[in-house]
Amino acid sequence: MADIAIEIDGVSKRFRLYQEQVQSLKERVIRGRIPHEDFWALRDVSFEVKQGETVGLLGHNGSGKSTLLKCVAGIQRPTSGRIVVGGRMAALLELGAGFHPELTGRENVYLNGSILGLSKAEITRVFDDIVAFAEIEQFIDNQVKHFSSGMYARLGFAVAVNVDPDLLVIDEVLSVGDEAFQRKCINRIKRFQTEGRTILFVTHAADLVRQICDRAVVLDHGEMVIDAEPGIAVRAFRETLLHREGVEGAAAAGPDVRTDDPDPERRGTLKIRITGVDVEYPGAGRAHLLPGERLVVRVRYSAAEAVDEAVFGVAVHDIKGDHLFGTNTELVGLGVSVPVGDGEVAFVFDSVPLLDGTYFLTLGAHAPGGEPVYDWSEQRHSFEVVNPGRTPGLVDLRPRIEVRGATATPLPPQR
Repeated sequence: MADIAIEIDGVSKRFRLYQEQVQSLKERVIRGRIPHEDFWALRDVSFEVKQGETVGLLGHNGSGKSTLLKCVAGIQRPTSGRIVVGGRMAALLELGAGFHPELTGRENVYLNGSILGLSKAEITRVFDDIVAFAEIEQFIDNQVKHFSSGMYARLGFAVAVNVDPDLLVIDEVLSVGDEAFQRKCINRIKRFQTEGRTILFVTHAADLVRQICDRAVVLDHGEMVIDAEPGIAVRAFRETLLHREGVEGAAAAGPDVRTDDPDPERRGTLKIRITGVDVEYPGAGRAHLLPGERLVVRVRYSAAEAVDEAVFGVAVHDIKGDHLFGTNTELVGLGVSVPVGDGEVAFVFDSVPLLDGTYFLTLGAHAPGGEPVYDWSEQRHSFEVVNPGRTPGLVDLRPRIEVRGATATPLPPQR
């Protein structure tokens, strides 16, 4: 189709892993076939990228992202399936790709530009822009083997974005350099978007995916997990990481599954025992929140004996384990007397002002003042927030913006 920039149809890529090394042709002839194992870096991956779209590739290390980009760029050929690419493509797949360490930065600009399909005259015309973008004017006539890794990446990126590509393919290079250079890269990407260029790139930065992508594709062990809008794709990506680490959130484990059983993972006397946790999302069949929506965390417990004064608490942590919020019945001025038997405490958050992410819950029951602890569940349950917009960050503050001394008009929705 005319509006398709990249068509990836049933692509699989196999590598052979040899257990023994052959030192010579003679040894190869004498020994015959060398034992090997097949490793499938990609398995039946299919999706399309329309002209003018920006699509991110997400996945853990070894998921096949870089292999797929190399197949798209023509550096590797897929074992099966087909890839169709239309238009001039600039590929930046790794630090210093296409650079010769013994040549100067100036010479490598011409070498790299010619690899990307530019004539010498075309390179000369954009040479000053390339050097200025890379911010290495004083080092341009030094051999690149003396460049730092950041200088390598800046120069490679500067060449790629100045060859006037229809399609830009980038592998984890937007994260190099200092913050100022990263902002410059993002601004150039956004300019490409307004010009209708097509961009396919690999990143681990969820904020970047939400900020600039129209869609994202998640890969896991070479297989495509999902092709969806950024917020949903980031959530799927995080779920694959949690699954690989053996951690399951409340949505995956189910409301009655205790992931902190058995001992010695438990903490406390178990005079009051947490028997289950329910995380309730708004809307039937939905396992995530939108920013600002209501969340209910129901903690079920069983008391082996009566407790005159008990404190039930909850804390929220981000995916790095940083503490975001915590409260308990004592802090809000609520005294709780627990009889023998079963009961429930519900923590109702009328509005959760968080942006996209996986957030973990610590839940506990203890005596006033914190001791003794009856039961404690440390970050064993989680909830998800999906941000449908492109607002970066952690907290949804939603300011009201007032403009004075200028004319403000509504803009069309972002792609």
